[in-house]
Amino acid sequence: MDAQDFADVLAAVRSFVREKVVPREDEIDATDRIPDDLRQAAAGMGLFGYALPEAYGGLGLSMSEEVRLAFELGYASPAFRSMFGTSNGIAGQVIVKAGTDEQREHWLPRLASGTSIGAFALTEAEAGSDPSTLTTKATRDGDHYVIDGSKRFITNAPEADVFMVFARTGGEGGRGISTFIVEAGAEGLSVGQPDEKMGQRGAHTAEVFFDGVRVSAGAMVGEEGTGFRTAMASLAHGRVHIAAVCVGLTQRILDETVAYAKERRQGGQRIADHQLIQGLLADSQTELYAGRAMVLQAAQAYDEGEDRRLGPSCAKYFCSEMAGRVADRAVQVFGGMGYMRGVAVERLYRDVRLFRIYEGTSQIQQIVIARALVR
Repeated sequence: MDAQDFADVLAAVRSFVREKVVPREDEIDATDRIPDDLRQAAAGMGLFGYALPEAYGGLGLSMSEEVRLAFELGYASPAFRSMFGTSNGIAGQVIVKAGTDEQREHWLPRLASGTSIGAFALTEAEAGSDPSTLTTKATRDGDHYVIDGSKRFITNAPEADVFMVFARTGGEGGRGISTFIVEAGAEGLSVGQPDEKMGQRGAHTAEVFFDGVRVSAGAMVGEEGTGFRTAMASLAHGRVHIAAVCVGLTQRILDETVAYAKERRQGGQRIADHQLIQGLLADSQTELYAGRAMVLQAAQAYDEGEDRRLGPSCAKYFCSEMAGRVADRAVQVFGGMGYMRGVAVERLYRDVRLFRIYEGTSQIQQIVIARALVR
């Protein structure tokens, strides 16, 4: 995609997010779903395939382009981006990075068009922060594998058409894990009720159960025992993206905060003119500036192949924590109004909390960063 085409995409997405999605955030929160017309419009703009190769119907954005798009997508309710984020990110990238030509040709056009929704089934009840300890098992039976186990907190599970399932085919640790493509509706596969979450309503997660699910050996992605490496590669891509989404959402929170501070008056004076309020705004702007620069640098290094480990973890760690601090300051500036349902910063305060947990908690990012340094 040339520079002008990408600029046009950014402008169109920016306009759509701010003029069409933001005004309907309360509706999304109240109904716990993305309206069909917004979903269809997103598909028409190519958002279900922005990170998937052009050869398969995607936009084929580089990471440097993707994060700039994510800055715009992050400005609205996180549930909107989540609708297509997994198909582009941790689920879709499994097939992009490790799939066979046949797997790519079958699934990537479907994911890119939005006719199929992907899910990334890695996390388990006792294997979250350390997925190398997962216990879901895939047992070889002739030309098939039989999968037994369960997964937890799987994004898009209630709507998913296809699951990237990580299961143990060998011994202990990451080297015993393989990846399988499992279609929704397979005999023995069931999805629990959508989880009731603190925030991010409209983005659904649920448990997924595998009771003797039988798949052909051709459903394996990559070679046996390479699943953990595939998962980590997809997560590194996802961490840069999530960091960029945090930057976009932080910009939104800060914009809401500044607008309120300029409008709200106490004792006949705008609260924006009080120096202690100005200090809160200045701290938030400074952190936002740093986060945006960090993401852009991490994306460039990712594209150049220089760093696909340390930079993604640094960016995800800093930006997710930064977004939480800015949201907390926003509620403080709003005062009592910031604690009221129906006020955007109250909802965004709840929404932003999840970013410090999924796709690797802040504590896992600290470990990744520290180990990279001492290595």
